Amino acid sequence: MTHTYNISGMTCKSCVAKVKSRLLSTAGVEQAEVQLEAPQATITMQKHIELEKLQESVKQAGNYTIAEADGGMKQAATLSWLTTYKPLLLIVAYITGVTLLLQVNRPSFSMVIWMQHFMAAFFLVFSFFKLLDIKAFAGSYAMYDVIAKKWYGWGYVYPFAELAIGIAYLIFPGYLLTNIVTISIMSVSIAGVLQAVIAKRKIQCACLGAVFNLPMSSITIIEDGLMIGMSSIMVFTMI
Repeated sequence: MTHTYNISGMTCKSCVAKVKSRLLSTAGVEQAEVQLEAPQATITMQKHIELEKLQESVKQAGNYTIAEADGGMKQAATLSWLTTYKPLLLIVAYITGVTLLLQVNRPSFSMVIWMQHFMAAFFLVFSFFKLLDIKAFAGSYAMYDVIAKKWYGWGYVYPFAELAIGIAYLIFPGYLLTNIVTISIMSVSIAGVLQAVIAKRKIQCACLGAVFNLPMSSITIIEDGLMIGMSSIMVFTMI
């Protein structure tokens, strides 16, 4: 694996040689290319080497400092993204896994029935998190939802609407009205999300209520779009 690092403190070719020599002597480093102009080091290593270990090596060559360049920052950003959205990703993974397991004892896999189970679980679970602190949810929801902005009470109604939709997918599988209502509600919801994301507003996403501090992002658009897409597919199978 190869990583690029920024090196500060180098002023001449002698510095470059010293830093390169110390990096090459570091256990696990296979190759090291160091440049003075736009001072950087490109290091090829057998396996990932902690930044602290590399810093110890360059310190032995002089008063130099090594830091991750763009590649490292992108990796850190990816890890930060995963940490931020871990609750949402885990919940969706659990719902997907459980609803797929419900198909095990069926003669054959049914995509439509799986989607009905997925939608039921999705709305029941997500309404649960919103109902844990409905007042806080209503406050967050009113910041971006098209209806909640004009009628604050919609933030109190919405969790129960999700709960009702979840129950409907369980009790009335294949019921056309359930899918039409889902498409209508989620279409309005995604409109507010799109406005917030396009405007780059840094606000809390209320998809999991106020329990988790999830920032508004394209993840919310994908979440709402998935519900609209599944409902639309089920509608087309009924008409």
